[in-house]
Amino acid sequence: MPIIAFDVVANRVVVLGCLAVPCSDNRRLFIYHFAPVFLFGLCVTPVKNRLILTLTTSRGSRQLSLNLVARYLLLIFVAMLLFSLFISNALLVKTSDEFDSLTADHVQLANLYTDVLDSRETVRTELDRLSDNLSLIELERDTLQQLSDEWSQPFRQLERAMGLTESPVISLVRSRELQQMAYERLFMLYGIPNGSPLEKVELTDRFGRRTHPVTGKKKHHNGLDFRAAMGTPIYATADGAVEFSGFHKKSGYGNLIIINHNFGFKSYYGHLKKAAVRSGRLVKKGQLIGYSGNSGISTGPHLHYEVRYLFKPLNPAPFMSWSMDNYQQLFTEEKGIKWDGLREMLPINRLELPLLSSPGETSSAER
Repeated sequence: MPIIAFDVVANRVVVLGCLAVPCSDNRRLFIYHFAPVFLFGLCVTPVKNRLILTLTTSRGSRQLSLNLVARYLLLIFVAMLLFSLFISNALLVKTSDEFDSLTADHVQLANLYTDVLDSRETVRTELDRLSDNLSLIELERDTLQQLSDEWSQPFRQLERAMGLTESPVISLVRSRELQQMAYERLFMLYGIPNGSPLEKVELTDRFGRRTHPVTGKKKHHNGLDFRAAMGTPIYATADGAVEFSGFHKKSGYGNLIIINHNFGFKSYYGHLKKAAVRSGRLVKKGQLIGYSGNSGISTGPHLHYEVRYLFKPLNPAPFMSWSMDNYQQLFTEEKGIKWDGLREMLPINRLELPLLSSPGETSSAER
């Protein structure tokens, strides 16, 4: 506690708190204490073999006489009292400092707690925003997946139509490959004879050497014969130009139609009753070109069908079974044609080649 000194009477000192003050004659000791309610003073006067205590309060003063032993005990008590008061004051100051420190820590923790609350709200807001963005992304992903499935569906149908193994994922590269393959196959299938010239196929004679049913001589049969009632519709097996349409006496085929197709291929339709197209006309695959009959050297109504490459007769059977889903089959069965060089000439494989304006430029480009 802070000390405040002031005069009470001569040779005496009064202090705020508790303090022992010697008098000027070195024989007496005054002890004063300010309590929250009252003030008291204690004067210790040593006399021979005695100790006289004078206790002064606001109500008056009293004197007490103690012997020498009591004097020492009293002095020890006073010393202990002074020590305890000093220790109490020191502990009080230390406790006050610790309280101030704890108060500062409390304020700091309160501020940190407030910051944590603000950060939590910020994080919660950010999480809500991210959750909304994630929901939008998932929705867009589902929409894109649906669009991808719808986009890839035709390509999967195309793979099945071409007899290919279905890809697990239809990528952009795969879609371009399928388109190029489809263009190539369609171009070839529309430009080279394939399929049947009749709706109903009933084979009566095969390709190869045989005994002619009319002349009885051994002779090579250049095509296939199909049973067909008089007037059965006959269809073109590929796109092309009608090279001949009329009665062909020299071959014995009677009414004959010859169609010139791509890459030097031709198809022959003989023993017709009549033709539905004239020479020089362009026809499409599947177009009606005539009706079956019994004209020429024939034993009854039927259709004679041939496929030729550069005037060389080929077996029509592999061409008739050639289609989109077994596209490679013809290239392995028909060995008489250099298919690799033919496929390199396809327009779909030549789109990236530069356009040349003169034969000289062509030669230089090839070199």
